[in-house]
Amino acid sequence: MEPNFWDNPEKAQEQLRKVASIKSWVEGFDEVKKAVDEVELMPEFIEAGLASEEDAEKAYARALELVEKLELRNMLSGEEDKMGAIVDINAGAGGTEALDWASMLLRMYTRWCDAHGYKVKMLDFQEGDEVGVKSCTMEVEGDFAYGYLKSENGVHRLVRLSPFNANNKRQTTFASVAVTPAVDDTIEVVINPANIEWETFRSSGAGGQNVNKVETAARLRYHFKDEQTGEEISYVIENQETRSQLMNKENAMRILRSKLYQYELEKRRATQQAIEADKKKIEWGSQIRSYVLDDRRVKDHRTGFQTTDCDGVLDGDLDGFIKAYLMEN
Repeated sequence: MEPNFWDNPEKAQEQLRKVASIKSWVEGFDEVKKAVDEVELMPEFIEAGLASEEDAEKAYARALELVEKLELRNMLSGEEDKMGAIVDINAGAGGTEALDWASMLLRMYTRWCDAHGYKVKMLDFQEGDEVGVKSCTMEVEGDFAYGYLKSENGVHRLVRLSPFNANNKRQTTFASVAVTPAVDDTIEVVINPANIEWETFRSSGAGGQNVNKVETAARLRYHFKDEQTGEEISYVIENQETRSQLMNKENAMRILRSKLYQYELEKRRATQQAIEADKKKIEWGSQIRSYVLDDRRVKDHRTGFQTTDCDGVLDGDLDGFIKAYLMEN
């Protein structure tokens, strides 16, 4: 109601986002309270002949669903959780089998995003020599994409009777998934220009006026030393999303900001977990989940959650794993 509220549109929009967030929590709480009150009244309704035991069971199931939904959302209260996500998938050692596994993971996450209304934008894609994917980077646009997908950060292990083996032998292969928040201009990330090295190269892929003719793709190398630990850190980011070298460089810088932000988050998380010793440490490079297809079993090693619906999981049904991870932490 302030007369000068819209004098600064950016500040006004930020305030409206805060209001919308608070309002959604109030509405969520009111919905839960109404459902719980209805359950509490059910014995009286049954006694008066106004409801059946079946009605009571349905009311209880709905109240439980709403409470769990709100609890799950409460696990996404971190500043970074509401952001979009940048997902890197890299095939591990294992040749053709590993390349195929990386492509299966890409399909799995794309299907999950489609089912939840998230938009997927491919930022970089390195095709496998024979089949599958060597590495790829995609951006998932939408509220809370990072909050949900951060559960996928780590190494994913596949065990199956390999279709690429003439004797159909059981093989084990790995692929790594790195998930970082897609930071926007409201998040301040310090980048030292002296630590940046640029390279350009020709984009891969079929067709296009500039593809394979002009060096429009950009490779960004960023090296720095952690002031607290003295550790040397290095990032290599490639982007060939557009036919404009300038746009690809801007996209690479945006991904770098996201990775540096994630690095600081992990340092903060490690400190907190050292204090709270009862919580499991989540660490890049750890094996987080096994997909054992011939035994019909997918198990998350951090939470113990597992399912026999391997096909459903590979088709993007990850909600059980995501919920278990969020509630565990």
